[in-house]
Order: sequence, then structure tokens, then C-alpha cells
Amino acid sequence: MAHSIGTKEKPMVLKTPPLTSEYTMHVDQKDGNDILVCTVGKTVLHYNINILDDLHQMLKKHGDWMELGSADEQKPAKEGTIEAWGRAENNPAGGWYGLKKGLRGRVGMYIPPLMEALGLAEVTHDPKGNKMKAK
Repeated sequence: MAHSIGTKEKPMVLKTPPLTSEYTMHVDQKDGNDILVCTVGKTVLHYNINILDDLHQMLKKHGDWMELGSADEQKPAKEGTIEAWGRAENNPAGGWYGLKKGLRGRVGMYIPPLMEALGLAEVTHDPKGNKMKAK
């Protein structure tokens, strides 16, 4: 399923859940597969594009708001959050959706606004402790 996420030349511009910083997201190819490329300043993160459908399915099953709990790869993710699911061994990817060693975290920061922009989810925009749920 191709989402209209933008290209390297024309990426989608998004804001983090608290609406404090801007970043871009586009689709590119790596090893013959589509991946999500997230650019935050000079930092470039890669995510498995399947997270969009997998997370949407999980949230639909969950049926309620779920805390984002964004954390860097090196930090533990809070139990029961989007971040914890994005690295859990029992998720559909069998572990990390982040694809760049050292920068595999922050799923709870950069994926929810993209899903909101694509009409797949609702996201809260408070200074802290944001949540999302499936649309």
C-alpha cells in the first residue's frame, strides 16, 4: 500500500507531537525495499515502512488512547507505550522498526504525526505525555 508520504525532493513536513520542532519524512529504497526516511536537522533516521499498517492494526485492536513514550534507542521504553511496542520482540517486525543502528528509537516521536497526517490516527499535542489512537 503506497501512502502519499513524499519524495526526497519533496518530503512531507511534519511537527513533533508537542508541535515544538519540525522534521521531514519521505519514502526511499534500501536493499530493494521501501523505507521511511525521517530527517531531523542533520540527523537522518530510517524506519520500516510496515510500521504504518502494523501500528494502525495494533491500535485498532487496542481500541483506546495509548501513550507515545518516545525514547532514544539507548534508553528503555516505558511499558505499554508506542515506543515499547516499536521495539518489542512480539511485534509484527519481530523487534525494532528503526533500521539505523544507534538511531532505532524515537518511534513514539516521529511516526504518530505521520500517521495523523495520513488520516490513520489521532494524536494529542500536549507539552508532554502525548497519546494516539487509531482512526
